[in-house]
Amino acid sequence: MSFPSRLEDYALIGDTHTAALISREGSLDWLCLPRFDSPACFAGLLGTPDHGRWLITPHGEITTIRRRYRGETLVLETEYVTATGTATVIDFMPLRDRDINVVRIVSGNKGTVRMKMDLTLRFDYGSIVPWVSRDKRLLKAVAGPDAVYLDTHVELEGRGFTTVADFTVSEGQEIPFTLTWRASHSSPPTPVMTKRALSETEYWWNEWSTRCTYEGPWRDAVVRSLITLKALTYAPTGGIVAAPTTSLPELLGGVRNWDYRYCWIRDATFTLFSLLVAGYHSEAKAWREWLLRAVAGKPSDLQIMYGIGGERRLPEVELKWLPGYEQSAPVRIGNAASEQFQLDVYGEVMDALHQARELGLAASEDSWRVQHVLMEYLESAWDRPDEGIWEVRGPRRQFTHSKVMAWVAVDRAIKAVERCHVDGPLERWRALRATIHDQVCREGYDSDRGTFVQYYGSTSLDGSLLMIPLVGFLPPSDPRVRGTLHAIERELTEDGLVMRYRPTGEMDSLPGGEGMFLPCSFWLVDNLVLAGRRDEARELYDRLIGLRNDVGLLSEEYDLKNKRLIGNFPQAFSHVSLVDSAYGFSHIESPSEHRQRS
Repeated sequence: MSFPSRLEDYALIGDTHTAALISREGSLDWLCLPRFDSPACFAGLLGTPDHGRWLITPHGEITTIRRRYRGETLVLETEYVTATGTATVIDFMPLRDRDINVVRIVSGNKGTVRMKMDLTLRFDYGSIVPWVSRDKRLLKAVAGPDAVYLDTHVELEGRGFTTVADFTVSEGQEIPFTLTWRASHSSPPTPVMTKRALSETEYWWNEWSTRCTYEGPWRDAVVRSLITLKALTYAPTGGIVAAPTTSLPELLGGVRNWDYRYCWIRDATFTLFSLLVAGYHSEAKAWREWLLRAVAGKPSDLQIMYGIGGERRLPEVELKWLPGYEQSAPVRIGNAASEQFQLDVYGEVMDALHQARELGLAASEDSWRVQHVLMEYLESAWDRPDEGIWEVRGPRRQFTHSKVMAWVAVDRAIKAVERCHVDGPLERWRALRATIHDQVCREGYDSDRGTFVQYYGSTSLDGSLLMIPLVGFLPPSDPRVRGTLHAIERELTEDGLVMRYRPTGEMDSLPGGEGMFLPCSFWLVDNLVLAGRRDEARELYDRLIGLRNDVGLLSEEYDLKNKRLIGNFPQAFSHVSLVDSAYGFSHIESPSEHRQRS
């Protein structure tokens, strides 16, 4: 097999604190411990097996591989058919009590299957070889603050700097392996009762999934996306990471490789909306409370992203010892975009809290105080140029989408005063809303081409312009909205998929391009629904969910040339957009109730 695997060949397991990626061939190639943004102890995804992996797979030729999640859970089953028999590997992470555990159970289905295990632990993103010792059935690997224990009845052997095992599984036999992380100064973990842990984990996920209120034609895709969002949630704080990975490239071999193991403010609106309409009010409340804690402070210091605990300092560093996924260097941890000024996040915060009120989430005592302070700052800052929604590493500009979202911020503040009777300078805000709207329609619209443009004075298009009718800035029937939709279909769309923008030297300083952006493609679905082009919308939606891998996961982007998922994986933004669009079809007759967030 090639290493690392294609992104399509990975499945996700997690415990709402961190998550692992496991390939079809049984190789666990990515896991950060003890939380999403911790250093990886298996970083083979961004390099070679020597950078860390945990392989459990049959010896010799495998004739068939079949895998699935057990029901509506995050318990993964991978069945291997060989010439001598069939075996299944069951992978899961028990919901965390005290320890962080990864459980892998090899189960014999038919005949006998000769299996092998290869455990290569490397701390700090593949840079540190731990000291390994054994005590009876417990293997301990320790380096600095980290200790990882492997518990199994199988006889282990050290070979070089790797722990290996050869064993046979017969029909009806189960052979468990449990990997546990603990701080290196702590005592060894207590044994995990694997059968009980499996039963409890499966029950928990199935119970959680039954709360989903969606009953439409795409229920399986919606529920799997919601499970993925839950898996990307950091339970102690309620924050949701954009993805569990870093530096998976937006173009194979390219340099647009970013760390997504953080919480983006921009995603808050979409995520809150998805959770609330699907019936997950407790998760939405936790996400809102994370948001309010994270943005607390001077409004001028509002960041576009934060750490999963609300951390603000996310310095960007290159890990030069890792060659990158399929030689896509550099590998980065941290994200310098956290220091950018992006005007649209003020609109995202205001819209997220507006949606929470509109969809029945009980009001928070601090919510309006935070919003009022943000509005006071925005009144003097809305006309400043910024880096825009896509975090371009180029000059600041007057991005049209940014101004639209500034309008959204003011509009949602006005609605709070009108509908919820909170205090605010209503007439002043109404005047500001009109001023911003007039400027966007005057400066951000190209009347010769009949379309809104990426930034004032530009002739370029941008996928974010598809948000104009979705946020209620203009109605779907407005000729300017229709013209923009047609222009994006004509110039940014290929095979139904939408580019964010066409990367050029004037936009950012990075070489090379990127794939088709899946969230923008779902926004196109939403626009087609609002435009009354229902059959086209359904056809495109089916096309998009058909890009999911065999266990229902999507990355950030899609490479049309190589027909591959690219970008960080799985991507929360893509799965949120999938859920939102599915619900959009449920409200076709009265779209203002759903897709137009106004």
